[in-house]
Amino acid sequence: MFKFLKEYLPYYKHYKKEIILAIIGMILVSASTAAIAWLIKPVLDKIFIQKNETMLYILPIAIIGVYFLKALGTFLQQYYVTYIGEDIVRQIRNKFLKYIMNFDMEFFKKTHSGELVSRIINDINRIQYAVSSYLAMMLRDILMSIFLLFVVIYQNPKLALFIFIILPLIAFPIEKIAKKLKTLSKKSQSQTAVLNQHLSEIFKNIETIKAYNAKNYEFERFKNQNLNYLKINMKTVRNSALLNPIVDVISAIVAAIVIIVGGKEVINGEMSVGAFFSFMTALFMMVDPVRKVALTYSKLQDAIAANERLKEIFNIKPKIKSGNEKLDEIKTIEFKNVSLKYGDKEALKNINYKAKKPKIVGLVGDSGGGKSSFVSLIERFYDVSSGEILINDKNIKEYDIKNLREKIAYIPQNIHIFNDTIAANIAYGKEIDEEKIKKALKEANLLEFVEKLPNGIYTILQENGANLSGGQKQRIAIARALYTNPDILILDEATSALDNKSEAVIMETINNLNDKLVFIVAHRLSTIENADEILVFKKGKIECIGDKKELLENCEEFKRLYNRE
Repeated sequence: MFKFLKEYLPYYKHYKKEIILAIIGMILVSASTAAIAWLIKPVLDKIFIQKNETMLYILPIAIIGVYFLKALGTFLQQYYVTYIGEDIVRQIRNKFLKYIMNFDMEFFKKTHSGELVSRIINDINRIQYAVSSYLAMMLRDILMSIFLLFVVIYQNPKLALFIFIILPLIAFPIEKIAKKLKTLSKKSQSQTAVLNQHLSEIFKNIETIKAYNAKNYEFERFKNQNLNYLKINMKTVRNSALLNPIVDVISAIVAAIVIIVGGKEVINGEMSVGAFFSFMTALFMMVDPVRKVALTYSKLQDAIAANERLKEIFNIKPKIKSGNEKLDEIKTIEFKNVSLKYGDKEALKNINYKAKKPKIVGLVGDSGGGKSSFVSLIERFYDVSSGEILINDKNIKEYDIKNLREKIAYIPQNIHIFNDTIAANIAYGKEIDEEKIKKALKEANLLEFVEKLPNGIYTILQENGANLSGGQKQRIAIARALYTNPDILILDEATSALDNKSEAVIMETINNLNDKLVFIVAHRLSTIENADEILVFKKGKIECIGDKKELLENCEEFKRLYNRE
């Protein structure tokens, strides 16, 4: 636990004022609770036994004052502790997302999005209670126990010795249960991630589920996962539920002994009735904060387990490192003996190719031939396994990766439409320039459609572009790429969902780009028939290079692909 607290201590330095006010609140609550126990003695002795009429009016006012201070302390503690916890969690979420967004594409291919969502929402939420409420509750209850202990010792030091019997008897089972709870918490958090993953897949693939009448199949899978989640949580509840009975039974045994010993002292006249009841009140009131400290300690195990899951991610280091060189313009790109592996699979083998802008380069070949792998290396989504890529005759790894990607526009096979306006989707990540947006829409053959919409370029697009056709989504993506005015434009089968007429219009625009280096991964050979150069891929290798006429004369693989259409 102390290791966990040490990790989060740096966050607290920004909340000095809030911490001071929260501690003042805790002290007020703790001292007021002890004062209430102490006031039992004068209330009984002065009012009910000595029948002191003056005290009859003074002590009730004192009780009201004490409770007022306790109420004020409770407010200060709850408000500022909650604020600190919420704000620390905000910082952790920001830090976590920023960190994982720097990971390599390989990580995102291997890790389910539902798993990451679970960690950033569920796991961090569990930490929130630890860095705010749990710590505050623990500190408050410890302070309350100390103040009440002073009252107990003040009233009868001999009887107070029984308090020190309680603590070690309670501590041992708490530590045992806490260890079990930490293990169960990790399992619970993992199962939560499984549920999130499955729900994410259900909602993302609802069309396929309905089309194949697989609703019952998916529901049964979810039902079983949900049942496993319940079983794990019930084990947690069972272990947590043991804490209160253990504390209560031990406390009751000690209280019984105290009543016998203290009762004898009252009978023998060694202790007043008021002092005894004040002692017993403080003792019984002390049981509650001790119990809460035990319970809070067990709950902290949940946060410690969540923190360990987060650290698993923070311990991952990206393999792709940014360089420092700045790029003014991309003029040439060259692949020298480049190979690329995904694990044991070799996607590209000994690729050699150089292109100088302006030029339009088509990439064709069977699925899995290496076309998409080739263009992904230009964006540095992956780094070469061997060989090197040169930009302007300098290794691509020497360039600042953010600066490099600003010079490249990439349109993937799976178009990503964000739940935002058309304008925000096209100017994605940049300032909105209405004229530039309309120009890009016109070049993408979509301006006429957008202008007919009630809100024009400020029309909100639904999640994944649900209110657009497949062709319209691709045209939005093409407009997004043209908006950035890049040096390199990459279209990875970006016109595959367009009809022939729309594709022809867009390809005419692209063919007229006389200041860019364009790579087009083609679904149809007609898409790249006007390309300056065509690369024919087969099993990770470039089989042939040339224009359409040359390839039809000299390349058997290209002829096979051409005749297949």
